[in-house]
Amino acid sequence: MHRLWLVFAQTVTVCLGILFIVTTLRPDWLRNGLYTPAPAQVTTAGAAAHGPSASYAEAVARAAPAVVNIYTTKAVEVPLIPLPSDPELNRLFRGLPGLTQRRQSGSLGSGVVVRSDGYILTNYHVVEAADSIRVALADGRETDARVVGADPETDLAVLKIGLPKLQAISFDADESLRVGDVVLAIGNPFGVGQTTTLGIVSALGRNRLGINIYENFIQTDAAINPGNSGGALVDAHGRLVGINTAIYSETGGSLGIGFAIPAKTAERIMSEIIERGKVIRGWLGIEPQDISAELMRAFGLENQNGVIVAGVLRGGPAHRAGLRVGDIILRMDDEIIPDSIGFLNAIAPKKPGTNVDLTLLREGRKYETKVQVGERPAAVRRR
Repeated sequence: MHRLWLVFAQTVTVCLGILFIVTTLRPDWLRNGLYTPAPAQVTTAGAAAHGPSASYAEAVARAAPAVVNIYTTKAVEVPLIPLPSDPELNRLFRGLPGLTQRRQSGSLGSGVVVRSDGYILTNYHVVEAADSIRVALADGRETDARVVGADPETDLAVLKIGLPKLQAISFDADESLRVGDVVLAIGNPFGVGQTTTLGIVSALGRNRLGINIYENFIQTDAAINPGNSGGALVDAHGRLVGINTAIYSETGGSLGIGFAIPAKTAERIMSEIIERGKVIRGWLGIEPQDISAELMRAFGLENQNGVIVAGVLRGGPAHRAGLRVGDIILRMDDEIIPDSIGFLNAIAPKKPGTNVDLTLLREGRKYETKVQVGERPAAVRRR
């Protein structure tokens, strides 16, 4: 009996070993010879009952042909000897002849063909101060590009190329983007070639990041790396929802916190640049400051709505209207001003030459005044 049990146990062990080997090396033998799966139940949409495929190949196929690689070159001053670390001495030595040499420096980025007649959206910092700009399309064609115009305050620029048969990307006309939606980032990270990464919308309306003057970013965890700047952020249907522009990183690589300019903002900026060559914004010539909890108590305010006038430009619209440092702007055209960002966003759409009604608080008393809106001067991008 004991011998029979040993023979049985060894037989079972050998069979299990053979089954493991077959399952590992030739699983098709089991599917074809031993097991025939039941046919999948198909829904009215044509998808299997267990759910739709997780592939986003169709979205990429729609959007990727409109994403281009951008190569720029510019002349830079390269020191021939180590320069002092002191900024003033550094500047002095750089001005001396023979200590520096002009060399060509190259950089790369991405862009998005937004119109079939050759207009491309990208980031301003991708083409800033470039001596030459070269654009490579997904289909292998290359050509030079010229800058139509730029808006440093939102870090956007519009390029123009003259190639035929360009495939333009489609915009998300519904503006239905929500936190949690799947998004794809398409660009040219580190110059390796066109690459697509996957993530979700982590947040909407991000601001106060110190990247641009006007900020209203889409935050995503889709990998955005150097070279992705100016590329497309698209939804699961391949529609443009944003222009990738920046990342939060302590290493230079993606940490899952990337930022994109909303497509609606980019489209509006692009239209103004194409039509006028620049973006025109309203301006009052003041430096607004947020009202902290301490300032709220010091001024005896009920809440922190409004902005304090921290500076007034001499000869500017606010100066001509009599505004002073220390005034508190509570309302503009009867709309509450929540903070300094709300103030900038409220005055920017106003046409220069029109009047706005301001409700001010000065020395504890409210009063109304009119200010004629001026045109915001061109800004140099902050570094």
